[in-house]
Order: sequence, then C-alpha cells, then structure tokens
Amino acid sequence: MNDEGKKTAVLFSVQTQGISDEENESSLLELGRLVKTMGLEVVGTLTQRRPKPNTGTLLGAGKLKELAGYTGGTGIVEGFSRKSDDKDFDDIDEEILLDSLDESGEESSSDHGAQARFVIYDGEITTKQLQNLEEATGVEVLDRTGVILEIFSRHAKSREALIQVEIAKLVYLAPRIRASRIGGDRQGGSIGSKGAGETSHELDKRRIRDRISELRARLVDIHKEQNRRRSRRKENFQVSLVGYTNAGKSSLMRKLTGSDVLVEDKLFATLDTRVKSLYPESFPPVLVSDTVGFIKKLPHDLVASFQSTLDEALAASLLLFTVDASDPAFRSQLEVTQSVLKEIGGDTIPSRLILNKIDKLTAEELEGLQEEFPDGIFISAHNSEDVASLRKAILGFFQETMVEGSMVIPYAKGHILGQLRTRASITHESYDETGTDVTFKTFPETLTWLQKKMDETE
Repeated sequence: MNDEGKKTAVLFSVQTQGISDEENESSLLELGRLVKTMGLEVVGTLTQRRPKPNTGTLLGAGKLKELAGYTGGTGIVEGFSRKSDDKDFDDIDEEILLDSLDESGEESSSDHGAQARFVIYDGEITTKQLQNLEEATGVEVLDRTGVILEIFSRHAKSREALIQVEIAKLVYLAPRIRASRIGGDRQGGSIGSKGAGETSHELDKRRIRDRISELRARLVDIHKEQNRRRSRRKENFQVSLVGYTNAGKSSLMRKLTGSDVLVEDKLFATLDTRVKSLYPESFPPVLVSDTVGFIKKLPHDLVASFQSTLDEALAASLLLFTVDASDPAFRSQLEVTQSVLKEIGGDTIPSRLILNKIDKLTAEELEGLQEEFPDGIFISAHNSEDVASLRKAILGFFQETMVEGSMVIPYAKGHILGQLRTRASITHESYDETGTDVTFKTFPETLTWLQKKMDETE
C-alpha cells in the first residue's frame, strides 16, 4: 500500500437487465458518498453487466480477478467451481462487460496505484458470497446495507436511536453469523449456556433473538412516552421536513426555528427527530420537525426500526418535501421519499415541494425547474429572504381557514380576553366604558368557543 494509515475502498456493482447506465452510475456515486461519510477514500469503482449476479461471487471470474487487483488478493476462491450462470460469459466477455473505471474516469488495470483495504458492493451480499469475496480479495467486504448500518451506528445519539440501530444491526447480522468476524467479536463473551444439543451457531442465533426481543420491549416503552408527548402537541400545527439525506433539511430547520441543529455535509448526519417552534413566533403557533433522511435501497428492517421517527411525519399537518435542486438525481430521490411515506399512510397529508440549494444552479437551470415545478417553492437555506418567504408560505397555509371577528368583552370577563390572546391574532384593541373592543383573526372553532364563554353567566 502507498499509505498504510489511509482507509481506502473499492466499490463495485452488478448491472442487471433493466438497470440503465445512468441509474447504475447514480447509485455508485451515492454509495461513494456513504463510504466517504464512513471515513473511507474511494480509490476505484468497477461494474459488470450481467443478467443476474453470480450466485457464488456476484462477479464472473475475470472481473473477480480485476477486483482483487485493487486489494492485492488472488482473485481465486479455493474449491469453488463456477456455476453454469457464469459459463456463457467466457466467449463474449469483451462485448458485455463494462470497463473498470478509477476516479478520473480512465480505464484501470490490474496494477493500481493505491490498493484498497475494503471492498464494498452496491447491493446486499449473502453469507456465502461474503466468504468467497473476502477469500478472493483478502480484505474486509461490506455491502451497501452494512455501510448504512455503520453510519447509523456512529451517528445515533439518543436512547431511542441507539436501540433502533442495534435492532437493525442484529437483524442484519443474524443470517450472516457464520461469516461475520466482526459480528462475532462484538457479541463476545458468554451470554448464556447452551441448551441440550445446541450448537455454537444456534446459541449465537438464540442470543440475537433474545436481545432483539429485549430491545423491542424497551422501544415500546419509549414509543408510549413519545405518543404522550405528541398528544400534548396536538393543539399546535406541525410542519415536518421530509426528504433525501443531505437535501439541506437540517440547515432549513435551523433557519426556520433559530435552533442549534447539527448541520454537516454528510449523509445521515442526524438520526434523531427534533421538534422546535417556528421562529419568530406568530399566530397560529407552528412546530417544525426534522426527520431522518431517506435513501435508495434503504433496508426494510431499518425502515421498520425507525418507524417512530417516521410517525413524527405522520403527526404533521403539512409535509415539506425537501430536495437538493442542484442534484441531477433529485427526482428519483423525491420518488423514494414519497414512496416510503405512502407505505405508512403519509400520502394523505397535505404537502409542498421545497427545491433547496438554488444558489448552486445557473439562471437557465433555475428557469427550467420553475417551468417544470410551477407550484414548487424555490429557496436557498442560506438566503434569509428565501427563508422568510418560506416561513410566510407556511403560515399562509394554516391561515387560509382563519376568519375575522370582533367583540366587546366586558371588563368583568377580562379572563376571557387573556384566553383569547392565546387562541387568536389580535389585530385591533380599544377601550371604552363597556369593556375591551377587540378585532381578531382566528379559526371558526375559536369563535364558537368565544361565543359560548360570553353567553355563560358570571
């Protein structure tokens, strides 16, 4: 290796039928950002077109050796005979295989300048494939799910997020228990005694099942407390920022609420849902929540683990779908976000599309997007005027159903005026000998409440 201390990785994918070059490239670029967030430097990428991944090694024998060229491995799996699904590629290898490209886009060779210490696959790997790939490359192999779980593990801070991540990791680890060296080390020590006739492998799986059950029980208690908090917030309108990871939701949250939400140019920089009041406060009071980011190929088990985080979005009165307008892939990213929310019933909630980071667009690009998304709200979270405009749009949404009212409240019923101030926006106030003459804007149900209060005898 050129640099022993550098953590380097080579990425590879299998491009099956129906996956376009653009989709494959976009997915690999996203995986590269995930890997960078994990602290690794990508030294190369490699793709092979195949009708389906090889059952034993994902790649054909030629590409497997090419992959091993990045790591110094042999590219050979001892005792492994290639399956029939690989034989058809022997004679037409040059016609159907993509070139292996390095970061600069130049054709790579088996003699790479920087060797990789990790091999990362843009998909999910079975236990057997993991064993074979590690034998062929001589380094640790991870799949996309493993990378996402590692990032989640590093960024989890709250008790709930830590439990959610551990559940997802254990669910991921269970079928891979034989092949996961790291997983075995983390389990470490003796957790329980073997049952009669129970193998070590069976014992490990039982431990994992028991631990998952214990964690899920803890999560139930946490969710009960969260539901109680949500119930207390029901009187307030709530806006939820939802969207792809790194779309700028945290920056927007910070500007809308004046909070100290963590802002980093990393995927999944924040995992915990935060709820803050819209700032400066106005009527009606509005709460803003920032949910965990979405991503393509997010494992179902991980989505399930973060159900409570998604529940925060379901509690919203308005969803703000936030996208990075400068990212060419934002349309498919928006589709991913909308699809996940639809699965959990969020498609019935009113929504607005926020196209963020327009400061990175050319005038022509911005004009084109404005024509494509005439109802979109175009902003840069770093532009105070844009944020103020968005804030106005949020309040305008909730103020649409407000009505104007006026009433003279006798001084003897001054307590009603105090309560009205919290339920309405007072636009005019004057005093005479009969009481306080107020003009206000509020919701129809508040008018009904006020009339009832005024009709009550002292």
